[in-house]
Amino acid sequence: MAAKTWFVTGASAGIGRMVTEQLLASGHRVAATARRPEALDDLAEKYPEQLWTAALDVTDTAALRAVVGRAVAELGRLDVVYSNAGRGSLGAAEEMTDEAIDEQIALNMTAPIHLLRAVLPQLRAQGGGRFIQMSTMGAHISTPGASMYHASKWGVEGFFESVAPEVASFGVGITMVEPGVIRTAFGANLDIAPAMPEYAGTAAGRMRSYVDSVDNVTADAPGDPEKVAAAIIASADVSPAPRRLALGSDAYSAIRAALAARIAELDAGKAIATSVDF
Repeated sequence: MAAKTWFVTGASAGIGRMVTEQLLASGHRVAATARRPEALDDLAEKYPEQLWTAALDVTDTAALRAVVGRAVAELGRLDVVYSNAGRGSLGAAEEMTDEAIDEQIALNMTAPIHLLRAVLPQLRAQGGGRFIQMSTMGAHISTPGASMYHASKWGVEGFFESVAPEVASFGVGITMVEPGVIRTAFGANLDIAPAMPEYAGTAAGRMRSYVDSVDNVTADAPGDPEKVAAAIIASADVSPAPRRLALGSDAYSAIRAALAARIAELDAGKAIATSVDF
């Protein structure tokens, strides 16, 4: 596999960190961005010629564009952009604060949109590239108590589904990665809304009770983070770019069941759907 230059957001922890480590160990160059880039100091010391770092809050659009511009100017090209930064919020819709709602949309949906818009001129100019968006099986299923997380992921997938054919003629491929639950600190980093007593015992309340009862909801998850990272990296060399990449047996089963149920619902309404035609 020829060495490439990757641009990674959320590179300091979780899958972003693991992807960065594996890329560097394989000889690739990485422009690694994070809110706290000092968390990458150990990698910078080990791979001084391969690792480029920058502080970045992806919800700051002006800063995002500036960092992309610097990376292009200093590294010359970006072969693969891995949009990984994000986190989840938990709580019934009524329990969510205005700030938490705004953050979920800004971090999980708006930021990836602006990142693609920022890198696209470079990818077009160099004759192509790959954009990999970290999504989730939660872009197909829904869980009571996680409505805003699902909304942000369903929304960002709708954007990339539409944009993929727009940029295909420029040699730019887009892949949406849809993992199941992975053994990372994702569960420990959930933003949990203040509880309302009215929701105790409801579906959303039961989800909250489960999360409150364990130290980290992803500690015993089926997904192996090292294998997930390796699969993400390998996808960059698959041609044409896979539109979606489900990772994990739980992701495969949940997504397939959701799609089958949706088809069944559609078919059940066929008579009504066709009855309104002229």
